[in-house]
Amino acid sequence: MMRRFTLVIPLSAALLALAACGEKPQEMNAAGVKQDSAPYHGVGASQYANTGWKAGDRTSWEQQLKTRAQYGQNDYTRMGGTQP
Repeated sequence: MMRRFTLVIPLSAALLALAACGEKPQEMNAAGVKQDSAPYHGVGASQYANTGWKAGDRTSWEQQLKTRAQYGQNDYTRMGGTQP
């Protein structure tokens, strides 16, 4: 009984190790890939879009990103402090 147990554990470990080697490669096929559009094209009219941004206008999109980075995500300017 003990001999059978000591034989089952290494065989199970070997089977698990070999199962990990059987993964198929994941490649993007040219036929089934949908190409994304440029990010400044947007998704159309949305109630969540900022009022100063126009869909499809790259310069207004870049300006909105700069404004958001400066005022919305910069804690130093939001809290009124100075940068170290």
